[in-house]
Amino acid sequence: MGSKGEEISSVIKQKIVEFNKELSMVDSGVVVEVGDGIAQVHGLSGVGFNELVEFDGGAYGMALNLEEDGVGIVILGDPKGIKEGTEVRGTGRVVEVPVGEGLIGRVVNALGEPIDGKGSVESSVSREIELVAPNVAIRKSVDTPLQTGIKSIDAMVPVGRGQRELIIGDRSTGKTSVAVDAIINQKSEDVVCIYVAIGQKAGKVAQTVGLLESHGAMDHTIVIAANASDPAPMQYLSPYSGCAMGEYFMHKGQDVLIVYDDLSKHAWAYRQMSLLLRRPPGREAYPGDVFYLHSRLLERSARLDDEHGGGSITALPIIETLAGDVSAYVPTNVISITDGQIYLEPELFNAGIRPAVNAGLSVSRVGSSAQTKAMKGVAGRLRLELAQYSELVTFAQFGTSDLDDATRNQLERGQRATEILKQVQNAPLTLEQQVTILFALTKGLMDDVEVSEIQNFERDFHVYMASNHSDLLNKIADSKDIGKDLESSLENAINDFKKSGFRND
Repeated sequence: MGSKGEEISSVIKQKIVEFNKELSMVDSGVVVEVGDGIAQVHGLSGVGFNELVEFDGGAYGMALNLEEDGVGIVILGDPKGIKEGTEVRGTGRVVEVPVGEGLIGRVVNALGEPIDGKGSVESSVSREIELVAPNVAIRKSVDTPLQTGIKSIDAMVPVGRGQRELIIGDRSTGKTSVAVDAIINQKSEDVVCIYVAIGQKAGKVAQTVGLLESHGAMDHTIVIAANASDPAPMQYLSPYSGCAMGEYFMHKGQDVLIVYDDLSKHAWAYRQMSLLLRRPPGREAYPGDVFYLHSRLLERSARLDDEHGGGSITALPIIETLAGDVSAYVPTNVISITDGQIYLEPELFNAGIRPAVNAGLSVSRVGSSAQTKAMKGVAGRLRLELAQYSELVTFAQFGTSDLDDATRNQLERGQRATEILKQVQNAPLTLEQQVTILFALTKGLMDDVEVSEIQNFERDFHVYMASNHSDLLNKIADSKDIGKDLESSLENAINDFKKSGFRND
């Protein structure tokens, strides 16, 4: 019996020696108050800002308020299972989203979870949604155009790869249409597109996805939807999630176009969260860090130098103004962060000038650096002439009888330019199509065409050039320049078209 006891004790001793269980400390706390998607938690002393926390029951939240006696957490998803006394644990990591090629063609929520009914997302890589922007030393100057296919933008306010160009205007002035056209135009440009819908109706997002699918644009696009019915934290996270997905491709050396539609609703979601977290309100009830909210997002758009892959993220943030007030708090914040703005004017939109780009208030701080030589040659003075024309129209409405010839000619050229820059929605044009029609305008070869016939002239002209002078179009597309030889050939082609292909009735 003694020997058996000794045997058992030796086995126990051996097990104790071999026992090598690693102890891990878990930072935990308890919910003391919950409501409106916000949980006030006692404990969690080691939690960090923006850290992901897990509630008993599997729900997740994000720590935003770090206070002396507790933590304010926004709940991601359905808060129904969370009540007073629920335990909360820190995870030691910030919110991450899946990234990679498997997301292309999918519609996902702000956490990267699929919501399009097409099964799970194939992705083995995840990325933190909040990362520091690339520093200035590894950035490259913006000198490569990102063609939107929209004449008024590519000619007057060009967008370069790595640029941040704001689209601003009142409600229902065609802001989303401009962004969607730019996405459709990247079909043959080898650019990955990301469309972030923030606070929109689910029906409108479905309509946009359907439009992209019908034009074959979903093959290179990721859609992130944080709908109006979703909680404010999901609307707040969605642009950062989209940016993280874009950075995966940028660091692989690819070009990315990301649309934030729109950052006004993003700021509203953040304001709602902040007020519920009892942060002190400032101007227009926004918290004081609302500028930092957008600056840390948009600064992540860049063009990297060749040593770091040469990829880029081009951002088209959208801001909605109220009654054309661009001097409001959030619009002025975002204008100061971005590299220019495309201002869509309600008066132009209502007058049938679409896209309703105001040539005087729209500007690109990158300018002609982001244009091809061909586009520079034909559109150099177009924006200035249109801005002058809009000023002259005000005086001309009192009567044209006492105007001198130079002013009358300027008005007529401005009328034709306005007609040429009108464009049908979801029909972006190639570089060579834009260059050839703008060449005809700026060289005065359309001065004898009636203003009412300008759009018919353009439609027939594109058909004529494609069927009779495809070699000329190919040369412009390949060289991205119009030399003396091409200029002469193009002028002859336009004159031949006027004689045979178009009747100015």
